Amino acid sequence: MGKKESTFINMVVSLLLITLVSGLSLGFINDLTIEPIAKAKLDRKINAIKLVLPEFNNNPVEDLVVVKSEFAKDSVEIYPAFKNEEFVGAAVIGSSEKGFSGLVKIMVGFTPDGTIQNIVVLEQKETPGLGTKMKDEKFLKQFRGINPSKFNLKVTKDGGEVDALTGATITSRAFGESVKMAYDEFLKNLDSNNTSKH
Repeated sequence: MGKKESTFINMVVSLLLITLVSGLSLGFINDLTIEPIAKAKLDRKINAIKLVLPEFNNNPVEDLVVVKSEFAKDSVEIYPAFKNEEFVGAAVIGSSEKGFSGLVKIMVGFTPDGTIQNIVVLEQKETPGLGTKMKDEKFLKQFRGINPSKFNLKVTKDGGEVDALTGATITSRAFGESVKMAYDEFLKNLDSNNTSKH
């Protein structure tokens, strides 16, 4: 019987050592990668800001305004843009948890009057070939140059003016909801935070 007990104890000790080494390795690797991942995420936001806003010469990341919204799981980020200290627009992150596969997160650039300059998709987990087409020019161009105060952001199937992606109506609804959320936060915070350079 001594041999069986010894083998069991050896297996338990071996498994414990393997688990300990694996845990320490994962912790170490996480510590090594956390900063580069955060930097890559910030770089993606900075690139998106440049794509959605008119020309600016301030640093919108430094002027970031973070607000709570009843419609967002996280806080909403607003990046005001100035050229020679004159307000030229703001990039606002809008999101919806109602995509076909969950979260749809976008950055919408607004001019001072609320017109959409451009939109960049930041995060999505939609079905490849269907919902992922929200990134395509054919879908995005219908939002550029429109003012959500005069344009119904619901899909046409729901009485709105947005041409839904073929086979991805749920994704299109979530996209429109994200744009609406970004627009609403832009309007709410326009006077208090974005129109004057501090």
